[in-house]
Amino acid sequence: MIVATSILSADFLNLERDIRAIQQAGSDYIHIDIMDGIFVSNVTWGPSTVSAIRKITDLRLDVHLIINQSELMLDAYIETGADIITIHPESTHFLRKNLLKIKNAGVKAGVALKLETPIESIRHCLDLVDVVLFLTCDEGFGGQAFHSLALEKIAQATKWRKEKGFNYLIEVDGGIIPETAEKCKEAGADIAVAGSYIFKNNMQQAIQQLKNI
Repeated sequence: MIVATSILSADFLNLERDIRAIQQAGSDYIHIDIMDGIFVSNVTWGPSTVSAIRKITDLRLDVHLIINQSELMLDAYIETGADIITIHPESTHFLRKNLLKIKNAGVKAGVALKLETPIESIRHCLDLVDVVLFLTCDEGFGGQAFHSLALEKIAQATKWRKEKGFNYLIEVDGGIIPETAEKCKEAGADIAVAGSYIFKNNMQQAIQQLKNI
């Protein structure tokens, strides 16, 4: 498994300290959830924070835009130095156009689905994407329980990838611990996003446990 550590579970007042600890512990990516209080009820950071994080780490920055009308902020997040920018079909009427904009800027493009959103809503853009992110719990806050409803969608995305010869990676986020990550891996997932599990345990050991799945 590729491990993306979510800083939603970090200490916001000591973000630099925690990001350096994530890197030292062996994480592959840093997962940054951007929330605007509209698309979801929580609010986190903006582009200036992502730019600041870029200056202190060489890890891949996996930026998940959980925001309304994501097309209005794409330029700002492209300029941050993010390696992956993931957007929601539920947040825009211009999904393919936005994904192309991300890719044309030299950034990996991802598409994300809320737990209750049918996978058919992204089928028309799978030829463009580098990452498909499935939320495996309700969106907005860290520390929630994994929901097995996502496993069918992961398996379907895996099937389409094989049938069509696509090369996107499948990412899962929400209630990820070794047991749930293993279920996702069996369904075809490649990237595990974990926050609470990593921050509440020995960070290096937790990351290594997920990597070994």
